[in-house]
Amino acid sequence: MDSNSIDLRTFKVVASQDIELAAKQGMKTVVIRQGAVITPSARDLATSRGITLTVDGASVEGNSHPAARRSKSHWDALLNSPEANKIKDEIIAVGKKLWQRQYVDGNGGNISYRLADGVVLCTPTLVSKGDLKREDMSLVDLDGNQLTGGPPRTSEIYLHLEIYKAVPEAKAVVHCHPPHATAYAITGRVPPTCIVPEFEVFVGRVAISPYETPGTKAFAETILPYVKKHNTVLLTNHGIVCWADTVTHAEWYAEVLETYCWTLLIASQLGAPLSFIPPEKAADLMKVKQRLGLPDPRFGMQECQLCDLPEPENPIALQPPPGSGGASASPGDIEAIVKSVTDAVMSALEGKSTG
Repeated sequence: MDSNSIDLRTFKVVASQDIELAAKQGMKTVVIRQGAVITPSARDLATSRGITLTVDGASVEGNSHPAARRSKSHWDALLNSPEANKIKDEIIAVGKKLWQRQYVDGNGGNISYRLADGVVLCTPTLVSKGDLKREDMSLVDLDGNQLTGGPPRTSEIYLHLEIYKAVPEAKAVVHCHPPHATAYAITGRVPPTCIVPEFEVFVGRVAISPYETPGTKAFAETILPYVKKHNTVLLTNHGIVCWADTVTHAEWYAEVLETYCWTLLIASQLGAPLSFIPPEKAADLMKVKQRLGLPDPRFGMQECQLCDLPEPENPIALQPPPGSGGASASPGDIEAIVKSVTDAVMSALEGKSTG
């Protein structure tokens, strides 16, 4: 073993502090035992410090991705290239929009873009989307290893990577927590279709994925059954995720969904039933959507199937109960209620005065 290598074959688990120690000692290779567990943060740190993890002279899984074979200087150059800087500026602008619209709070939400060479530019962890700077961004490979960049990458990058691997058309992903759309996600409901044309064309029928702990691979994989036929997915008890050809377009879909959910909530308070786009007109919108190259699970359906309401046990906007809106009571009903209340109050007052 040469002087640039450190032997950790007695370790059953290799953590980030082990890699940090190797880096401080100037090591370029860390030799680990067969079957050792390498934490994700250890993989990220090893890649960012240019350290190779090996078993019996071969790179371990996770460092064998084509991205990891390039030098750190190569990734530094890509991260600071005109192409990447243009995307960084777009991410910064979108981050400000998300924060100003209150779609994210604290350090919530994350944004990414797929560059060349199978690597992804992404936002950092623990930084408000309203405060992003160019130097906050980092590059990761499709395994989630951080190749270079500023602060540690977002802990929810795996959600983005699963989308990129499943959908070749996806170039950008935005994850955020807009309150009205998230309200549907925490009640296990999805919005009805065929009400607002813009929503039908740009988003349309949305899916809802089951709950898993955010930041885990299991959480990321919950969206796999849906992302090929939907560009927007509700994340149960969490928020939403949108993909598109640009970062700006992915943010647009978040806006369209949030405004739609908000509008439905307001409409549900008016005490009148929702009006739906006729099926034949909905079919026209599907043709527009296909021309734009946007996905929708309803392509190929008959007109009569396009505007099916959600299942009764999983509706998205509840009708107000009878009489919950003042407009549903007749003038005679209102007068009778007022008289009844007045009589009760007068009777109570008379009893008090004679007692």
